[in-house]
Amino acid sequence: MTTTLFTNARIVDGTSSERPDPVSVLVENDVVREVGASVSSKDAEVIDLGGRTLMPGLIDAHVHTIAGTADLGANAMLPDSLVAVRALVIMRGMLMRGFTTVRDVGGADHGLRVATQEGHFPAPRMVISGKALSQTGGHCDFRGRFDDRPAARSGFRLGALGRLCDGVDDVRRAAREELKGGADFVKIMANGGVASPTDPIHFMGFSRDELIAVVEEAENAGTYVSAHLYTDAGIRRAVECGVHSLEHCNLIGSETAKFAASKGAVAVPTLVTYEMLALEGASLGFPADSVGKIEGVRTAGMESLDIMHKAGLTMAYGSDLLGEMHRHQSEEFVIRGRVLPAHLVIASATHIAARLLRMEGKIGVVAPGAHADLIAVDGDPLKDLSLLTGQGRHMPVIMKGGAFVKRSVLN
Repeated sequence: MTTTLFTNARIVDGTSSERPDPVSVLVENDVVREVGASVSSKDAEVIDLGGRTLMPGLIDAHVHTIAGTADLGANAMLPDSLVAVRALVIMRGMLMRGFTTVRDVGGADHGLRVATQEGHFPAPRMVISGKALSQTGGHCDFRGRFDDRPAARSGFRLGALGRLCDGVDDVRRAAREELKGGADFVKIMANGGVASPTDPIHFMGFSRDELIAVVEEAENAGTYVSAHLYTDAGIRRAVECGVHSLEHCNLIGSETAKFAASKGAVAVPTLVTYEMLALEGASLGFPADSVGKIEGVRTAGMESLDIMHKAGLTMAYGSDLLGEMHRHQSEEFVIRGRVLPAHLVIASATHIAARLLRMEGKIGVVAPGAHADLIAVDGDPLKDLSLLTGQGRHMPVIMKGGAFVKRSVLN
C-alpha cells in the first residue's frame, strides 16, 4: 500500500472565501483516507506543505480534447491516428495545469477514454458525450454553402466534434448510438455557432419535438442533455424541453436565467475561448467567416456572468479552446474573477463541476473517500486567481489518483 501524508495544508475548495487553518491529509493508494488537525501515520511518506494551499484537482466541464486545430472542419478530416496522438498531448497539458478531470462535450470516444484509463499516458479523468448531435446546417455541419457532398460518415471520424441527424426518429437513434458507445450524457447543438459556416448565432437547432425526444432518450438512460446555446430564446426553449446543462449562454437575459435556475439547470460559460479566438484565431487557421461572428458573443459574455450570478443560476467551469489555444485553459479563472468572487470561481471548477459530472464526493473535494486528485499551490488563490494560471508553474505538487504527476522540491 502506498501512503502519503500531507501536513500543514490549507485547503481551498471553493466553499469559503478565506483559507482555513492548516490540517493534514492522509492518502492511501488512490483515495483520501483522513483529513484533520491530528491525522498521523507511521507508515506514510510525509510531505510538509509549509502552509501552502492544497486544492482538489481542478475540473474543466467544457473541453474538446480532439480539437487539435482551430479549423474544426479540417480537423474532422484528419486520420484518427493523428487525432488520437494530438489529443493525448492536449490532455497531458491539461493535467499539468492541475485539471485532473475534464468533461468532453463533443468529439472524444470511449476508445480514447480507455486509452487514458490504461495509464500509459498522463491524462485527466474523462467524462464524455461522444459525438455531439447537430441538425443539417447546424453547428457540427462544416460543409460550406456550395458543398453538397453527403456528410453521413464524417461524423464518425475521431476528429469530428459531432454527427448530423434530422427528425425525431433519427435524433433518437443517434442519441441511443452515442449512449451505447459509452457516452455519459448527450450533447446537442441547439443554437448557431461561431465555428460553423452556415448557422448564424440566432439560428435555432432542432425542433421542439426533436429536443424533447433527445431529453427523453437521455432520461431513459439515467442521464441528461447538454446543449450548445447562446441566445436567450434558445436557452429558454431548451430548458422548457428539459435540457439540464447549458453551454456558453452569452446572450442570456435575467428572466431566462431565473427560470433556468428554478429548473435546476447548470450553466457552463466559456469566456476564455472568445478572448483567444479574437486574438489568435485568424493566425491559427480559424475561418474568416467564423472570426466575424466572435465579437457579438464575446462582448456580452462578461454581462452574462453577472446576470446568471444575480439570478442564482449555478455555473460550472468551462474553457472550450481549440488547437494551440488550449494553453490558455486556466485564464478562465482570471476572466471570471473580474465579475465574481474568487471562491465562487474556484467552486465552479471543484464541487460545482463535480455535481454536474455526477461525481459529487469523488472529485472536487478534499474529503475522506474522494479520489486522491490534489494540487498544491504556492500562495493563496482566493486572493490571486492568477496563481492557477501559468501552465501550472505555481503548482509544485499535482497528484491524480494517489500518484504524483508533478512533484517539485518544497522549500
